Amino acid sequence: MTARTSTITYPREGFGAPKDRHGSALGAVGLPAGTEVFSADDHISLAADIFYERFPDSIKDQAPRVVYDDGAWTLAFGGTPFLPKDFTAVLMQYDALEGSSTADIGARLRELESDGVHRELAFPNALLGLMGWPDKDVRERCFRIYNEHIAELQEASGGRFYGAGMINWWDGDGARRTLTEMKELGLKTFWLPLKPGKGDDGKPIDYNSPALYPVWEAIEESGLPVAHHIGESPLASPCADNSVLIGMVHNVAPFREMFGRYVFGGILDRHPGLQVGWFEGGINWIPAALQDAEHLWASLQHMADHPIEHEVAHYWDHHMWASFMVDPLGLELIDRIGVDRVMWSSDYPHNESTFGYSEQSLGSVVAAVGPEDAVKIVSTNVMAFLGLER
Repeated sequence: MTARTSTITYPREGFGAPKDRHGSALGAVGLPAGTEVFSADDHISLAADIFYERFPDSIKDQAPRVVYDDGAWTLAFGGTPFLPKDFTAVLMQYDALEGSSTADIGARLRELESDGVHRELAFPNALLGLMGWPDKDVRERCFRIYNEHIAELQEASGGRFYGAGMINWWDGDGARRTLTEMKELGLKTFWLPLKPGKGDDGKPIDYNSPALYPVWEAIEESGLPVAHHIGESPLASPCADNSVLIGMVHNVAPFREMFGRYVFGGILDRHPGLQVGWFEGGINWIPAALQDAEHLWASLQHMADHPIEHEVAHYWDHHMWASFMVDPLGLELIDRIGVDRVMWSSDYPHNESTFGYSEQSLGSVVAAVGPEDAVKIVSTNVMAFLGLER
């Protein structure tokens, strides 16, 4: 298959804040009749104080609070919101949307449908702030409560909303416990951080260390695919000008280290049943990462602690998937990436989402790969990733 030209027209004044946009679907993007567009990466703000409500009375004082502060659903502790200023400023651009949060799943589905999207996989927003919560018991409790809450929304959606869960990634027993609960709740994937933080000994957690082997064993045994997402990489130093823009340019390209850990660190060789998704970083990074990895293996394998069992491309072709919203360059390189391994997403309701012009983005996919392969990219590939019937 040879990719055709794919373009998006950017308005001079930009697309504007999502809270000021509206769905604009007309139903004429060139997809085969009956195609149900399935966004592989959306986001949902938590709009209920579930941690405080569901913590036992004896430890309610340890619960992070969910609060609506100055137009944003955020997290607070001791009466004070604690998310970074820029993060909260971003939330303020879309949390006013009727469908942006967990408050009204019906309104959310209507808003997505108005923009040509029928189904979605949604990742959390402010919950990112709990990934480094110092009390790991509280952190896990919060994740388990979130999983319960998001599963309730998933059930209420009638198969149109799927929520990404959260697990304990820092010890094997906790991983197995949270993964088992997730499967029982019907959740289909989970967000595994690129930066796992520190262990109980105060030292950085090493995903490749034998101490983490039980975690990877639990993940593989669960059969659930791993989801890695952008958004964990603050700037290395303060930035006085356009810090949100510069932060996003930095954040959208975070996957190479973890990619190397899977391929060269032996994770996929030890656990060949794993499936891994890379979300919101686009797809144009993949050919370059594969090219560099192949060259580096040829150049440095004499210094390796152990061999790898396959050619570098094998690990991508058999274990990995990635999502994009607007990526004309990536679509031009689709023959090198594989049409069965990429997933379109709206990223609703984020600033960089296609909300308000999703059909233009979908049309660019059709123009690039043709209608039949476009169905895979905008609908059935994410279903395969999640293990849903097609």
